[in-house]
Amino acid sequence: MLAAVQHLYATKGRSVVHLDLTRERPDRDTLRGLLIGPSGRLRAPTVRVGRTLVVGFDERTYAEVLG
Repeated sequence: MLAAVQHLYATKGRSVVHLDLTRERPDRDTLRGLLIGPSGRLRAPTVRVGRTLVVGFDERTYAEVLG
């Protein structure tokens, strides 16, 4: 899923983690912690816009990515 993604935004509590995947490639466990929820499934909501993946909900992030 991340092969064609350049930017990853993941909501963790009240903060948003932004990773530029063209500059850094976190290890598998770090990515898993950002993408997979406690149920073992992909966290929701998850939306891909072009080469950007947004995981979780943050109004400001959605406005920035979709706006």
